[in-house]
Amino acid sequence: MTTNPTQKSKELEALGQLSPFELKDVLIQLAQSDSQRIMLNAGRGNPNFLALEPRHGFFQLGLFALEESERSFSYLAERIGGIPTKQGFEARFESFARRNADVPGVKFLHHAVSYVRDQLGLSAEDFLAEMVNGILGCNYPVPDRMLKISEQIAARYLKQEMIGSAPFVGQFDLFAVEGGTAAMTYLFSTLKENFLLNAGDKIALGMPIFTPYIEIPELNSFQLVEVKLNADPFNGWQYTDEELDKLRDPSVKAFFLVNPSNPPSVKISKDGLKKLKAIVDERHEAGNDLIILTDDVYGTFADDFVSLFAVAPYNTILVYSYSKYFGATGWRLGTIATHEKNVLDDKLAALPEDKRKILHQRYASITTEPDQLKFIDRLVADSRTVALNHTAGLSTPQQVQMALFSLYALMDQPNAYKAAVKRLVRGRKAALYQAIGIECEADENDVAYYNILDAEVVGRKTYGEAFVQWFKTKTKPADVLFRLAKESGVVLLPGNGFGALNPSVRVSLANLNEPDYIRIGATLQRLLEEYHQRWLDEGGK
Repeated sequence: MTTNPTQKSKELEALGQLSPFELKDVLIQLAQSDSQRIMLNAGRGNPNFLALEPRHGFFQLGLFALEESERSFSYLAERIGGIPTKQGFEARFESFARRNADVPGVKFLHHAVSYVRDQLGLSAEDFLAEMVNGILGCNYPVPDRMLKISEQIAARYLKQEMIGSAPFVGQFDLFAVEGGTAAMTYLFSTLKENFLLNAGDKIALGMPIFTPYIEIPELNSFQLVEVKLNADPFNGWQYTDEELDKLRDPSVKAFFLVNPSNPPSVKISKDGLKKLKAIVDERHEAGNDLIILTDDVYGTFADDFVSLFAVAPYNTILVYSYSKYFGATGWRLGTIATHEKNVLDDKLAALPEDKRKILHQRYASITTEPDQLKFIDRLVADSRTVALNHTAGLSTPQQVQMALFSLYALMDQPNAYKAAVKRLVRGRKAALYQAIGIECEADENDVAYYNILDAEVVGRKTYGEAFVQWFKTKTKPADVLFRLAKESGVVLLPGNGFGALNPSVRVSLANLNEPDYIRIGATLQRLLEEYHQRWLDEGGK
């Protein structure tokens, strides 16, 4: 039975309305329809590289921890161990390190203990106790927000990577969470439960953006009104003054962004950060502070990155995930950071009496002073629906791996790992663009983890403005994606699913090898050439 062309067009149009991460599964099925062809899936951004040394360290630490458990008390026949005792940890670890000096990961662990003791000024014995008990997973996370020494290590890492040389006064608190997606879930929920964002409130979104930031506010649970700040593809995907001015509107309660962006993969310029700070300061002086959430997962791929959290710490919540930089999407490691003095706590204190009474009752079971409970600690409680607050917290083995990742970056003084992963993704972008046949222009703000190929930008560079206008009227982004998958086995995601205004596709530069991007570029070039020939056949000139 043949499918009616009109019906087929409607089906494609309906599929094109799916979230890009759901559409991906349909495209993969199409790409796999030819068993003789290799599928090239540049849709999802899971990196195909990972940091080895801190993983070697993790598994060797696990072996040391098992020795310590057996030493504590042991019924060897039944294979039952005990919870290790801290006294003498450092000396026994030194012995373990000497015995296993040539085993991968042991030298890293030995250096990590020295770094914690000599550079961070912390007790090596306390550090080893936290790591050993943590990796065994034999206790609940205490404190539930984050293990004490792990928090200090992660904070030092975030200060290095997110703040850099920017002036920064004061300290910040961390909540260890199950990746950036858990951070989003908890933040939306706690902002709503604490009357900081209410149904009908306006929130600004820096577009394009990771799709759930668009979809979550629209859910019935939140019913927020979205104000879109559109980055300009013809201006290096930066926000124009006109777009940033939308944040001056006092009815806009919050601004959520991904920086560097997803999918353009461009960090906010120094000039853009200055303008944002000026707007934030202006609203602060007017007594109408803006809440900012910045998701900076790709910041570690940028040159000289400075987070909005560094520029406006009082107003900003920082979300950071270890997933992409360390190749650890399966580990689910993320953090939420708030400055010790922040707009959230001040807004909570300023709530009307009736709302403060509701919140007093909400948190009364977990503290004798619920009115004084900080926003970040409310996040922890809400992550377990308050009643299970005593069981909150990221699993301790996950926190150990987070600490080891952090130490790996802190101890890498020449930034060798960072230079290698940046070179990797940027080389892939150069290969892609060369194969398409367009210039890969240098941009100090581009981090090249993803790339968004905008039809207007690419079309103008290749065949001119008249062709672009024809292309926009004759094709739909979903048509191109389905053709790429079905005819060539190439899977990309639609730019409009991330809020891009022009027809475009997102290419992940993280999860395939350079020859694969050459093939994807050549496939795109052939498809573009075919559309150009159609345009010529229809009288284009």
